[in-house]
Amino acid sequence: MPFMFKHLREDIASVFERDPAARNAWEVLTCYPGLHALTLHKLAHWFWMRGLRWLGRATSHFGRWITGIEIHPGATIGRRVFIDHGMGVVIGETAEIGDDTTLYQGVTLGGTSWNKGKRHPTLGKGVVVGAGAKILGPITVGDGAKVGSNAVVVKDVPAGATVVGIPGRIVEQASAPRAERFAAYAAVQNQDDPYAKAIQKLVEHSQELEHALAALQQKLARLEQAAEAAKRDSLRAVK
Repeated sequence: MPFMFKHLREDIASVFERDPAARNAWEVLTCYPGLHALTLHKLAHWFWMRGLRWLGRATSHFGRWITGIEIHPGATIGRRVFIDHGMGVVIGETAEIGDDTTLYQGVTLGGTSWNKGKRHPTLGKGVVVGAGAKILGPITVGDGAKVGSNAVVVKDVPAGATVVGIPGRIVEQASAPRAERFAAYAAVQNQDDPYAKAIQKLVEHSQELEHALAALQQKLARLEQAAEAAKRDSLRAVK
């Protein structure tokens, strides 16, 4: 169907922008499972939105079989989305993914409720989600945010923020143009973790206390020696 390939050219171009291993368009078109999964999802989503639910699920299942990427046909995915490597990616039914977003292998956009309705995450534009990260529940990840590898995110993430850890915590908050903000696997160089900084300060304070205690012990030892010497002198004087 023509709509499946409407934005294929820009999808291929987005791969070249974000994967230096890509060598030519034919290689991307034939050997990139993320591109195949997203193309098949367009067909599955088309079936789903027209009430052909079984055909949508069957197409999604076929895509999962050949790519290792599971995208529910009900998920809404924007333009120029790139799934790199892709094996093990799971995208739930009510998930929404904005334009120019990048997902790496093992990412889960999952639900935390059995109730009907919105139960999966919404990712803004230009989001980068590192390998193995889990974003769970009907939360929002703002435009340009980065989620570090293996992070587990269960709360909203503001635009431009970087989240790492289990549970996810914000370690950087900035607003930069998308081209400057992209970071493969959401890894940021020279990133300051406030928790790590706090621990470092505690370690430094502990070292300062140890030095102060050592100095006090030395002073007490000298005072004890002086007291012993004074006592001996006093005894000699009495004799």
